[in-house]
Amino acid sequence: MTLPIALTCGEPAGIGPELAESAWAALQGEIAFFLIGDPDHLPGRVPHVLIQSASEASGALADGLPVLPHPFGGNALPGVPDPANAEGVADVIARAVDLAMTEEVGAICTAPIHKKALKDGADFPYPGHTEYLAALAGVDRVVMMLASDRLRVVPATIHIPLAEVPRALTPTLLEETIRITDAGLRAHFGIKTPRLAVAGLNPHAGEGGAMGREEIEVIAPVLERLRGEGFDLSGPLPADTMFHAAARARYDAAIAMYHDQALIPIKTLDFDLGVNVTLGLPFVRTSPDHGTAFDIAGQGVANPSSLIEALRLARHMAESRA
Repeated sequence: MTLPIALTCGEPAGIGPELAESAWAALQGEIAFFLIGDPDHLPGRVPHVLIQSASEASGALADGLPVLPHPFGGNALPGVPDPANAEGVADVIARAVDLAMTEEVGAICTAPIHKKALKDGADFPYPGHTEYLAALAGVDRVVMMLASDRLRVVPATIHIPLAEVPRALTPTLLEETIRITDAGLRAHFGIKTPRLAVAGLNPHAGEGGAMGREEIEVIAPVLERLRGEGFDLSGPLPADTMFHAAARARYDAAIAMYHDQALIPIKTLDFDLGVNVTLGLPFVRTSPDHGTAFDIAGQGVANPSSLIEALRLARHMAESRA
């Protein structure tokens, strides 16, 4: 039997609490999951059931959203983050990681956090969720994948200015990204021989050096070396011809060189159903591909589709891993 999924509450002033309720209402019994957070922060539009351990989640699902209570320091006013809640947000993530590392849950799904609120209220030292999860798990290097039924894409560099990408794009970084992606597709997606398409950095993949030499000096040598080890790699490819339907049919995941090169295609193809996946952790982690949406928090209009898909993908990955 697959272990339940731990859903962290995220920033309580955002749309996380209402999405958790919406996901339970939509999935009723399809997926065993429970929320870790303060039950007083829930809107109360659906029933919830307090549980004392992850093992109680499956039995409680029929009666309401199972909640593993974690008291916070402040109230939850939609749209207005309270610094008193920042420490609780971080502690809930750490608690979920503990449950995953002790194999009490099959996966973690994380609701959105607000980085500034965490920094202001708890002096949070990490750029975001991914880096914090890696630190908690004792992992030096992880990879961010955005996944949907139409596309899986991985950016080699993530949250840095575009002007810094050429310097950050080293052979070591690219090789580690490819290796972690390949291993993640094998372990968590059940793909025995992953096919990876690798984008170039420059327009037309550099056009033989006329528009830049990163493809010649950095990307191509890494791909050639890894092909010699048996990796199924195509590229470096012009990014503007990688994401139409016929091209996507030829690979299982695309490796992009920077944030927007990866995220624009998937958000164009599947804006509401994209899922953020962290590869390289010793457990499964997914997240909806959106933020806290303070502007609509508490209004009951937030779309739960991405969270629902994140929970479904977490279950699928956990089953593949098992």
